[in-house]
Amino acid sequence: MLASGQGLVIFATIESMAVNTGAARTSLWRNRDFMLLWGGQSVSEIGSQVTVLALPLVAVVVLNASTLQVGLVSTAATSAFLLIALPAGVLVDRFPGRRLMIWCDVARVIVIGSVPVAATAGMLTLGQLYICALVSSVFSVLFSVSYQTYLPVLLAGEDLMDGNGKLGTSQSVAQIAGPSLGAGLVGLVGAAKAMAGDALSYALSAVSLLAISVREPAKTASTGSRPGSDRVPIRTQIGEGLRYVMRDPILRKAVAWSGSANFFVIMVESLGPVFLVRTVHLRPGYVGLLLALGAVGGLVGGLCSGPLARRVGSARISWLSMTVFSLPGLLIPLAQRGPLVVLFALGWMSWTFASTLCFIALTSYRQAVCPPELLGRVNASARWIVWGTLPLGGLVGGALGSALGVRATLWIAVVGGCSSGLWLYFSPLRRMRDIPMPVGVPSTVGA
Repeated sequence: MLASGQGLVIFATIESMAVNTGAARTSLWRNRDFMLLWGGQSVSEIGSQVTVLALPLVAVVVLNASTLQVGLVSTAATSAFLLIALPAGVLVDRFPGRRLMIWCDVARVIVIGSVPVAATAGMLTLGQLYICALVSSVFSVLFSVSYQTYLPVLLAGEDLMDGNGKLGTSQSVAQIAGPSLGAGLVGLVGAAKAMAGDALSYALSAVSLLAISVREPAKTASTGSRPGSDRVPIRTQIGEGLRYVMRDPILRKAVAWSGSANFFVIMVESLGPVFLVRTVHLRPGYVGLLLALGAVGGLVGGLCSGPLARRVGSARISWLSMTVFSLPGLLIPLAQRGPLVVLFALGWMSWTFASTLCFIALTSYRQAVCPPELLGRVNASARWIVWGTLPLGGLVGGALGSALGVRATLWIAVVGGCSSGLWLYFSPLRRMRDIPMPVGVPSTVGA
């Protein structure tokens, strides 16, 4: 998934990716509260990547699910983005984000942890898998919207790109470390029991959030954008966030790109394990290693984002990455049994590289330009569009995979994914060198 998806041991490597915005600024490495947030998120991201690998393998290997059923698992795991992302923004604007994140972590410990418990008891079913995927996705959406809104509480505006870069790069590193760890756990204890590692990571994330000392400013019953907003209906408040996204020409094209890309990329994510295990005949334990190899592109994208943005321009690199650098993604359905299986990893690597280059700048732009009282709803509106296509893509991918075959469906997915960058090409970004930022926020992308 784009900009989807890191241990404390690699923080020393990530430090070199920080955007250079002046020697006078204090390094985020000395910001205790940010380091706690980053550390907890990094561990949690690794755990989540274990489940990204293990969940479809549980369906395929343990429960012998059909291609359509695997697609339904993917739909359940992402459906909350479409169903509750918009009201989640209202909740985040009303209640303390840190408290919401802690409760979301605790809930996911219970929900994800139920899968290995049921597997151990010999009671695991596809029905439970659907329910766990759906419920955990609800708390993941609420957590995600909360943390994007909470970050500006911890960091000044000029530090947002640095902070987002570190968090984004952690996601890329997790896509390397997580599947590798997941592959080892799957081989050692099986796919279902491997998900216990994800439950543990949420517990560690909750502990790190509890240790943060900064407290958010008090929120009223509703912190809407105008006087008397505590009496404004929720539908009206949601509309304010959507209108803000739709009025801004850069945000509008950015969410169109990411929503389109995610529709097709989720097909590859959900059908990839089916393709590799049943078509390419790869052993389940090696699936994680192959996905980890492909995720190296995200880490390289994080390392290169700052230098490329300074040399080429942050606006130019956003559309170039998604129209040119993503083209090797067409190699994915060409993978065959034997050495040619590496084509899947090479194609996936190009997508993670290209999306990371683009994601950091566009996310930082949204956080920097949006009024604080609207940020929760704007983040939620963007995620509703961007991630709301995920359950649709999972459902369509499962249906097409059953009707046309997995390899043919992958061809549709990679062509669609590589074409999604046209949204950015036919946008104001093509006529700019750098993405415009408010005064005091650097316009070059960095991680």
